[in-house]
Amino acid sequence: MDIKTAAQTAKAASIQLAATETTVKNKGLQAIADALWEKKQAILEANEEDLTLSRENNLAPPLLKRLKFDETKLGQVISGIESLVDLLDPVGINLSARELDEGLDLYQVSCPIGVIGVIFESRPDALVQISTLCLKSGNGVLLKGGSEAAHTNRALAAVIVAASESAGVPAGWLQLLETREDVNEMLKMDQSIDLLIPRGSNVFVKHIMDNSNIPVLGHADGICHVYVDTDADLTMARNIVVDSKCQYVAVCNAAETLLVHEAVAPRFLPLVKESLAAHSVELRGCPRTAALIEVNSAAEEDWLTEYLDNILSIKIVSSTDEAIEHINTYGSGHTDAIITANPSTADRFMDLLDSGNVFWNCSTRFSDGFRYGLGAEVGISTSKIHARGPVGLDGLVIYKWKLKGSGHTVADYADGTRTFTHRPLEK
Repeated sequence: MDIKTAAQTAKAASIQLAATETTVKNKGLQAIADALWEKKQAILEANEEDLTLSRENNLAPPLLKRLKFDETKLGQVISGIESLVDLLDPVGINLSARELDEGLDLYQVSCPIGVIGVIFESRPDALVQISTLCLKSGNGVLLKGGSEAAHTNRALAAVIVAASESAGVPAGWLQLLETREDVNEMLKMDQSIDLLIPRGSNVFVKHIMDNSNIPVLGHADGICHVYVDTDADLTMARNIVVDSKCQYVAVCNAAETLLVHEAVAPRFLPLVKESLAAHSVELRGCPRTAALIEVNSAAEEDWLTEYLDNILSIKIVSSTDEAIEHINTYGSGHTDAIITANPSTADRFMDLLDSGNVFWNCSTRFSDGFRYGLGAEVGISTSKIHARGPVGLDGLVIYKWKLKGSGHTVADYADGTRTFTHRPLEK
């Protein structure tokens, strides 16, 4: 099937899916979860084929980590699907209600966006998360994964399509795209695709935004910070920094820069260096940092780099305001954390930071749709449109206005025969 036909098929299916009952969507989700486990051997074998080819092609280690889809990751995505089943259907909710006049009632009602085009990196688990979120929220979806995950994505998509359609979900709601040319064609399809969600490098996301009339939601880099304040519990700070950087380095919510208040830097930096060394983390620091611990010299470029690897840049700052200014200047608006025992300082930090996720005394790694209880995510948005931060179900719906009357005409209000009441109604 060519991409034009695929997009039109998804569009037609999305219209039917928008009106599909919650029970049918949940039945489809449960069928997908069951089928993924039932077909796990074929899926894992497909992933091993992708891993073998990628190693032969010298794929970078961080990308290999993302590509690996083992039984543990399969179990995690199945848990995510089952949590989706338990979540409230975001479609058909009355967001507001107002009487315009007697017998003329206006309702603001949530509805699916339509067809979502998602271009994502080498993580096969993203395919499962994205597709099932789209199903629950009533959206059709076009999925274009990385070529390095082609076999895994093909196996996963086949299981998801067969299982969901057997449960009564409208056929054609999910379409898998596989060629690089498909991406360029997607950008032109503003008649069939309602929203693009690119997940990749800053250059790639900017290319998508600059070359399409379709609205784009997403983030480019995840340049996340942890700031250790003068009032921080240093043991807590060490543990949070290590978790933020090392729990899983190849993800967008891993910390890339550590900011430390000058008052605690002499005590804290040797402490955290020892812990990070146990995880083989390379440290790159400003001159003030280098005066306290052994580090490689940090350049301007380091403050702007998403490493996705065992590398952490460090800067000593003289105040919380300097930390805020640094993050707002060099950060990507993704996720940033402060470690402090001072509530006033924490509030100031969280209020003034221009980021989608701001944390106090916890790891940046909590910035995740599943951990937020959103039933996984289609991505993290650093945009300032209808959705920001981890984009779960609520970020995949918009709304429509439904007006119910009984023969009302505007002429009666224009000539003063009738007047508006504009009275709030119960939703």
